[in-house]
Amino acid sequence: MSRRATLLAAAVCVLFAVGSVEGAGIRAACTDCLLAGAATVALRVPMGTPLGGYGALRRRLLLPDVFGRHPHAFWFKPATTERDPLKARALVLEVPPRRLAWVTVDLVAVDRAFTREVERRIARAGLGATTVIVSASHTHSGPGAFVDSAVMGWLAMDRFDPAVRDALADAVVEAVRRAASARAPALAGGASVAANGLTRSRLGQALDPEVVVLKVVRPSGEPVALLWNYAIHGTVLGPGNLRLSGDVMGVASAEIERELGVPVLFVNGAVGDVSPAGHGERAVADLGGALGAAVRAGWQRAHPAAGVAVEVASRSVALPSARLSLRNCASRWLPRFLRVPLGDLFSRDAELVAVAAGDTALVTIPGELQTALGLAIKQAARPLFAHVVVAGVSNDYLGYFVTPEDYGRPAYVTCATVYGPQAGTCLAETAIDLLHQLHGSPRPVTRRPRAACDFSPGVQR
Repeated sequence: MSRRATLLAAAVCVLFAVGSVEGAGIRAACTDCLLAGAATVALRVPMGTPLGGYGALRRRLLLPDVFGRHPHAFWFKPATTERDPLKARALVLEVPPRRLAWVTVDLVAVDRAFTREVERRIARAGLGATTVIVSASHTHSGPGAFVDSAVMGWLAMDRFDPAVRDALADAVVEAVRRAASARAPALAGGASVAANGLTRSRLGQALDPEVVVLKVVRPSGEPVALLWNYAIHGTVLGPGNLRLSGDVMGVASAEIERELGVPVLFVNGAVGDVSPAGHGERAVADLGGALGAAVRAGWQRAHPAAGVAVEVASRSVALPSARLSLRNCASRWLPRFLRVPLGDLFSRDAELVAVAAGDTALVTIPGELQTALGLAIKQAARPLFAHVVVAGVSNDYLGYFVTPEDYGRPAYVTCATVYGPQAGTCLAETAIDLLHQLHGSPRPVTRRPRAACDFSPGVQR
């Protein structure tokens, strides 16, 4: 062999050895890494789709569209344009054999039928997600017409249109597909910061200013995704707005996305009695900027680590028959027993899913939980997890849930609490129980979910 050939062979051997050592080092450093991928897909609906969220006259057509002038709207005015892009954002976390797909959507809510349809499509696509969670941002300026419910259609969502639901479900599944394809070793960690003065209480009670951030990065520190949680109603833009928008939550997420270059997922909190502190275009900019600053601070404070296990627990609990309290809806002078049965218009059970990712735990609520109940969940879980996310408006929508003490106060919040005074406590107790189950520790409580969820005759008042 010539001297040149010998040197070339030696160089190749050295390069191969160095590459092998570096690869082994990365693999060794990621022995305890989870796999993570994230993606963002535009939520595009047919032109002329109405907005969902407000039942106000300013959103409604003068007369129902019985002559078919609007192909996708019947009760409500079609959206005029898009104020800011609507998104489906997916984060896939995997520690084999478990794979979680968490998707956030710029919608006012999702019903169980929508979540089930997404699950079926994900399964048919062979994406292998063992757990799927779909969280609505609760913007009141997202598209409507995708919920197959005559009551919800008339109240705030418009008549069901399969074309709209298909478009939304397609976007969600595509986001999960892209996120799953992007899976690679990653680290994760949480942080909590406060965002004070951005909301107000509908019931004149204490608020929860906490912003929880879940930071996901590659072992090199390269960002993968940011998931943030805060309780705020997506009503900064009022019923006079006819442009599709993610409201202040979408604006804040988009701002951080431009800076980090990765998907930023917003998960709403215990939002039942929480309104934004301002309204209108100026408030969108001001509140969005303040929320963005809090999320940035949480991102900087979080320290992702290896060895993060992804644990999941779920439970279905029976609910009482749904009834509308005329006293809560109309006047405190009416007797308490005047309740209108709602029959099969609402589900008779609620499903909760709890997820633990290292020092951060998340638990879903299928509706709008009162702040006091959300804080009770967090307080009970503090000894177990450093950061706790109450993920409201997730996987289903069953209305509002308040404390027994506040149920008797006539207000919009209690009028929309159709499962009575105890259902909110039942969901909170079940959430706490699931978090203890994830942590693997016994629950030192005197009241079990079994008692809180006892809706047999004579128990519910």
